[in-house]
Amino acid sequence: MASAAEQLASNLNFSTFAKAEDLKKRIWFTLAALLVYRLGTHIPLPGLNPEAYAAAFKGQSGGILGLFNMFSGGAVQRMAIFALGIMPYISASIIVQLMTSVVPSLENLKKEGEQGRKIINQYTRYGTVLLGTLQAYGISVGLEHGAGLVNDPGIFFRISTVVTLLGGTMFLMWLGEQITSRGIGNGISLIIFAGIAAGLPTALAGTLELGRTGALSTAAILTVIVVAILVIALIVFFERAQRRLLIQYPKRQVGNRMFQGDTSHLPLKLNTSGVIPAIFASSLLLLPATAAGFTGTSTLPAWATSIISALGHGQPAYMVLYALLIGFFAFFYTAIVFNPKDTADNLKKHGGFIPGIRPGDRTAEYIDYVLTRITLVGAIYLVFVCILPEILVSQTGVPLSLGGTSLLIVVSVTLDTVAQIQGHLIAQQYEGLIKKSKLRGGKRGR
Repeated sequence: MASAAEQLASNLNFSTFAKAEDLKKRIWFTLAALLVYRLGTHIPLPGLNPEAYAAAFKGQSGGILGLFNMFSGGAVQRMAIFALGIMPYISASIIVQLMTSVVPSLENLKKEGEQGRKIINQYTRYGTVLLGTLQAYGISVGLEHGAGLVNDPGIFFRISTVVTLLGGTMFLMWLGEQITSRGIGNGISLIIFAGIAAGLPTALAGTLELGRTGALSTAAILTVIVVAILVIALIVFFERAQRRLLIQYPKRQVGNRMFQGDTSHLPLKLNTSGVIPAIFASSLLLLPATAAGFTGTSTLPAWATSIISALGHGQPAYMVLYALLIGFFAFFYTAIVFNPKDTADNLKKHGGFIPGIRPGDRTAEYIDYVLTRITLVGAIYLVFVCILPEILVSQTGVPLSLGGTSLLIVVSVTLDTVAQIQGHLIAQQYEGLIKKSKLRGGKRGR
């Protein structure tokens, strides 16, 4: 079966794509949806003073606001209606996933299949509304406390800000679901991808401008470009890497016929946690600097100021904590999204086993043993990919959009989308071969 799929994949060409009408419709729908998202990032929040806000944001762009601005495609910088972006939904999804590992009732829902998944998705939406409301209200209060940021502060501004920002997040959540079902690729990931990709040309132009003005040497620019290419190649290699465990199924008898046992593989991704560890680690490390920027460093005690200075970009303490947090979240999130016990139980239920390993608890222990070791390799890879560009950003002053986290998201989403496009093309070609074989069979019958 695998060889047939590989043979079909090798026969894909432009003519196959030209005949894939359904795929082309899905691609056009995805592009149109992303265009709507990009337009929304330029619609400003009502009641805001754009000039005063732009000046205030410039002083905070190095903190967590700069990170969220990168994910939202510049919507935070403009305080647009999509300023919250899709982050409340992602946070709610992670919280619900954590709860499914702790709360027995949610864990049972997870095992109920499609019906349970729908209920969990509904809980995720409720969590998105709650988190989005809290974050939007916090933004409205923060804007009111800024000098001259709001034209008419008061309860009406707070309500309108909460409704607008929450409505933007819920619309993006709905848009992402539409892209997933009617378009191509994962809708939520593509929205984040579009936001980061929109900032890459500006980041590249800013880097070249630094070179033109002499603030950045030609050698430094070439180094940044070479490192970015190497990091992209490394991401492609490791994101496609898998550890395949051989699974065997016993012989079975149907009537008087004996069927040979099948063999398959259990694929374990080298980086099961994806980009979540890098996002969480960046957010946690940037929180102190962002809070200090809003409250003012002059009001803080000396020890707090020293900690914030030590956690600045490029500082040794920042790099060490960044690497440790990435490693911690890589193991933590992998333990949440992949349960060796459930996998072993499913294999045992369907009669599958790993050669040389007893089904049940021994299989779960073996899968956990293998998963722990490949997760260690994946964590080292994530640390390297995120730390190396971070060092270049701190030493050369290139924009944050060229950092390791942004490259990791862009490349990962691109690989996933291309794989789905290839899957649609293979399915189309396979259906075409079936139709041809039926036509030939009909002609022979005549």
